Amino acid sequence: MERRVTFPSGRITLEGLLSIPGSCATAVVVCHPHPAYGGEMHNNVVQALVDAFEDRGDATLRFNFRGTGGSGGTHGGGAAEIEDVASAVDFLLAESGVSLVAVAGYSFGAIVGMHSGMEDDRVTALAGIALPVGMMDGSFLLTCAKPKLLVAGDRDEFGPLRAVRDLFDRIPEPKTMKVVPGADHFFLGLDSEAARHASAFLDDLWAS
Repeated sequence: MERRVTFPSGRITLEGLLSIPGSCATAVVVCHPHPAYGGEMHNNVVQALVDAFEDRGDATLRFNFRGTGGSGGTHGGGAAEIEDVASAVDFLLAESGVSLVAVAGYSFGAIVGMHSGMEDDRVTALAGIALPVGMMDGSFLLTCAKPKLLVAGDRDEFGPLRAVRDLFDRIPEPKTMKVVPGADHFFLGLDSEAARHASAFLDDLWAS
């Protein structure tokens, strides 16, 4: 069961939804797509990810980036949102008391979430759904040694499959890539399939 929460990110306050199962040992921060295009924490892919992680027994925190919904501040173009992800990790770890935390994001949230999580020693795994490599630079992943998952639709107009595969081929191990047939960037009707891959990724990683 999720509950509404607020937490600080620098000088501003962000809003989110937090779920902490009674005996969880793992946790995931989930990041939403670009707010300039309607992205927020109730997005269908974000919801599917939260549902899948809750089914795994993970604690979860989804939140609105700065300038979105009831979160304070103004949109920072991606750089400031990296700080928001780190603040979400702070809050989730403090509230849940777990030692294993991952960051999962969709579209803009995938870029920002993976970038932030890559640089955060507390984050053990990264998952990016529909990485928008046609619009944003994903080359930071070329130096990422953490376990990472890329999930792509084969009809994605903002993250063309060929471009995602090219990036995937160049990033270091450990890495996993999954393709969802028939999915465009929005994963309408196929969001649960993308979430299933993210859940299975954590199953394999954290069970080992």
